Amino acid sequence: MARQQHASGVSPHRFCVAPMLDWTDRHERYFLRLLSRHARLYTEMVTTGALMHGDIKRHLQFDQAEHPLALQLGGSDPAALAHCAELAEQWGYDEVNLNIGCPSDRVQSGKFGACLMAEPDLVAACVTAMQAATTLPVTVKSRIGIDDKDSDEFLQRFVDSVASAGCRTFIIHARIAVLQGLSPKQNRDVPPLNYPRVRGIKQRYPELDIIINGGITGLEQSRQLLDGAHGSALDGVMMGREAYHNPYVLAQVDQQLFKDETPVPSRGDIMSAYLPYVETELAQGTPLQHMTRHILGLFKGQNGGRLFRRHLSENAYRKNAGINVLTDALALADASIKSTC
Repeated sequence: MARQQHASGVSPHRFCVAPMLDWTDRHERYFLRLLSRHARLYTEMVTTGALMHGDIKRHLQFDQAEHPLALQLGGSDPAALAHCAELAEQWGYDEVNLNIGCPSDRVQSGKFGACLMAEPDLVAACVTAMQAATTLPVTVKSRIGIDDKDSDEFLQRFVDSVASAGCRTFIIHARIAVLQGLSPKQNRDVPPLNYPRVRGIKQRYPELDIIINGGITGLEQSRQLLDGAHGSALDGVMMGREAYHNPYVLAQVDQQLFKDETPVPSRGDIMSAYLPYVETELAQGTPLQHMTRHILGLFKGQNGGRLFRRHLSENAYRKNAGINVLTDALALADASIKSTC
């Protein structure tokens, strides 16, 4: 499969927002798209079982404004993954991504996620089956190792096997997963970052798109990783929790990383665009807090940010909470900002 290229000639994965369970739902993705036109967004991980035996629409529906958008799947059965990859194409996704990085107990008991790094041949078989079922790019998101399998050679063998099945894009979280002894939360912070190992994969496999994930908190750091300031230049970066807790960091992604000259949207611009979406969802019965919980950090570090966050936290969950809760929170933030000018 040929490498994808963005209109500007760079990888379409140049800047991505990580799939995050309970966070990157369709409301969050719509909101983030208002900040960046080019960032690649990912769904929460959806298991093959959820799609084969559950409510497909609930798991797969999204707004067309969310493109470019990837569906992340969790599973280890090639036939089931192939069926779900076919669904991803039918529903209009731009990519299907296989999770080989999640370290939770539930994932281990279901034999998918990070534990599959120990079975690269099975991962390769999954990729082969998925590619046969869809014309979408099939990508893999992994760790740099698991438990005592913590070496450059281990990661190279994994990439060798999966790339031989036709995978051209690897998103690599630059930490090992410790499956015994650390919780999923601890696995996000405790294992040390090892960026050189990821750079080494890019150096060894220049023909592959290598995207780095883990510990990325700003655009200058992202630019250095993309430009090779401290080693091999990588094809893309994937930001996780920082994009959720401080979403306005995405407002300059298009200009700084994609050379898009579209003006940087203000926080007010973003909210003006989000309000009609919220009103439409409220009319369809979506509770307000399902949408406002994702925007609590929009004014982080700004005068009025605490008032904005507190008003939403204290009122959006109430029964029949309406759009006025959000407009009142914006008014509080705006008044605070003006009072300090």
